[in-house]
Amino acid sequence: MTVSIWRYSHWILALITSVFILIASVTGIILAIEPISNQMKPYAVRGSSDLTVAELVSILNKEFDEVVSIEVDKNNFLKASVFTREGENKTFYLDPITGRKLDDAFKRAPVYDFATNLHRSLFLKSTGRFIIGLVSFLLILIVISGIFLIAKRQGGFKRWFAKVIKEDYNQYYHVVLGRFALTPLLIVAVSGVLLSMYRFEILPVSNDQITNYKTVSNLKKKSLSDFEIFNTHFVNDLVKLEYPFSDDEEDYFVLTLKGSEYNINQYTGQVLMSGKTSLLSQLLHWSFVLHTGQGSLLWPIVLLLSCIALLFFMYSGFAMSWQRLSSRSIWSNKYTENEAECIVLVGSETGSTQRFAEEFSKSLLNNGVKVFIDKMNNYTTYKNATDLILMTSTYGEGDAPSSASNFYKKFKRVQQPNRLSYSVLGFGSLMYPEYCKYADTVDRLIRKHSTFDRAMPIFKINNQSEAAFKEWLSRWSKIKGLELKVTSQILPSKKGRLSFYVVAHRSQLNTDQTFTIRLKQRGRQKFQSGDLLALYPDKEGAERLYSIGKIDGDILLSIRKHDLGLASNMLYDLCMNQILKAKIKRNYEFHFPFHTSEVIMISNGTGIAPFLGMLSENKKQVPCHLFWGVRNKESLKLYASYIEKVQQSKRLSDFQVAYSRSDGPKTYVQDLIPKHKSLFKKVLSGGGVIMVCGSIAMQNQVISQLNHLTKAELNKPLSFFEANEQLKMDCY
Repeated sequence: MTVSIWRYSHWILALITSVFILIASVTGIILAIEPISNQMKPYAVRGSSDLTVAELVSILNKEFDEVVSIEVDKNNFLKASVFTREGENKTFYLDPITGRKLDDAFKRAPVYDFATNLHRSLFLKSTGRFIIGLVSFLLILIVISGIFLIAKRQGGFKRWFAKVIKEDYNQYYHVVLGRFALTPLLIVAVSGVLLSMYRFEILPVSNDQITNYKTVSNLKKKSLSDFEIFNTHFVNDLVKLEYPFSDDEEDYFVLTLKGSEYNINQYTGQVLMSGKTSLLSQLLHWSFVLHTGQGSLLWPIVLLLSCIALLFFMYSGFAMSWQRLSSRSIWSNKYTENEAECIVLVGSETGSTQRFAEEFSKSLLNNGVKVFIDKMNNYTTYKNATDLILMTSTYGEGDAPSSASNFYKKFKRVQQPNRLSYSVLGFGSLMYPEYCKYADTVDRLIRKHSTFDRAMPIFKINNQSEAAFKEWLSRWSKIKGLELKVTSQILPSKKGRLSFYVVAHRSQLNTDQTFTIRLKQRGRQKFQSGDLLALYPDKEGAERLYSIGKIDGDILLSIRKHDLGLASNMLYDLCMNQILKAKIKRNYEFHFPFHTSEVIMISNGTGIAPFLGMLSENKKQVPCHLFWGVRNKESLKLYASYIEKVQQSKRLSDFQVAYSRSDGPKTYVQDLIPKHKSLFKKVLSGGGVIMVCGSIAMQNQVISQLNHLTKAELNKPLSFFEANEQLKMDCY
């Protein structure tokens, strides 16, 4: 409930202020360019840290007939107003070391005046200033709610800079940019509110406190270079020095420094009156500096990037909102909730889980099963249903996603008229400590209810893996006596331009129906072991992905031939020198970690291919341990030459094999983990990396074993090491 309040507050405030924030962002970009361009000019006060005000005054007196004032302007340029020996009044920038003129004081470009007026008041004078001040205050609330939502999504403030899972383009960059841009945006909003409050006299009037006042009479006249006050302060502290208007003793110097101001007798140098700048004045000064970026180069660049980020937040935020609103539309169900045999309920935050539910529903309809799909929030009674499928993601620290936020209350209240067989499918990422926690909550909730029978244990899908979803679909289908298949690609992908690859070698089928194929690319596209080769074997353009091993510049694929597999049969039918159309997709999350101290590789079946490539590229001889699960010793023959080569070159330190169909006891690769727990403990505690490639079923078992090991031996969940980038997986 708390998350919903923050989420809706964030969205409503953004909607209300969108037009004004758009104007403020665009004009803010223009105004941020001004101090950047000004700082590129060679007028800034530099090299004057040891130069006193007395020395500067002496230099100017030699150069000019009469000085009116000296000031360091908002751009940190030293500007002087003088009368030349020809009697002309000039205002220009000067070099504090030599006192020589650098250039005439330039006028502000009209575009900046226009942008300032629009940014400050919308050309509506006081009314416009009030609106902008109010929008600045609302922006503070938007930023604060955004900070809370990011922290909630990341699993707490401690995980603020933890890796963000890319479920959706808009969502991903909304979070990634938000982690960096929200702080400067908060500073801009707060400073804008303070300046508006001062403008409307909501803040108290700034009165600088007078700390000293003296009268002077009959004292000896001194040279300006001998004034004590001038000799004890440096040009770096100077804000402005105003010269006396006349030679009358009643006229005096006004010296303004950072944080203080002095009235000085023009003949004796005695301080007549001094005062300290109030805290309010200093606060307003810094509010102006932080809001405009004047006098700096780095900060206006930050402001510029923050304004650009704010424009992106507007786009991505409303794009996500539109996506959520469109996903709330009623599904085109063929049957009503009271006619359907199978009820599919969805809990989703971004709409991605919904696509899996839709594909599942299509496969049921194709098998003649009456199905009804809806949000978990719409849970109600189902008169003729026999099966209930709940597919849900998790939001933040184990909370319900937006379309399941009311499910708990409704489930407690609604009583089903007949018994239901239920299954829970959880979507999440192992990057987060609360991996699929809400799905666990739902499963426990229903399991306690006497009206429901659990068809199969909760099944969890990491990073929206279509392969994992198909694995669950296969298991559920067997339990129900159905033959369900997903015929199209669930998550959209762009086919794009394909490249040409030449077949360099293809092995014969091994005893376990596997074979290898090596391809040479026509072109120079960069790739690494662990990248993916995308094939499109059918007319619908559905994508098939295979993990790549790079050996001697060739692409090595290890493939299991399926009788009805379009892609595997297409590859097996290729002959030497034949051309294959495909494309390489970079898989940056599954490259060999050369920076680490030690690596453990776990695979089964054809998942060994990328590891063979990585090991062949391990020229630095990083200690590597390969754990591989296959059916029998005959399966090993296909890869024996590759393994022997990397062992002889000391690129592979240790090789362990688990045989699941040998004469001895069945052993799977996950069974090797407890037997070598000291190695796994040493590698993880020493900052090493574990890589997993192979089937989803194997991955789930490996994750279970590793999670048990890390909790028991290292007192930390597996998610800790995943967030630390010590666990890399590419399973199918």
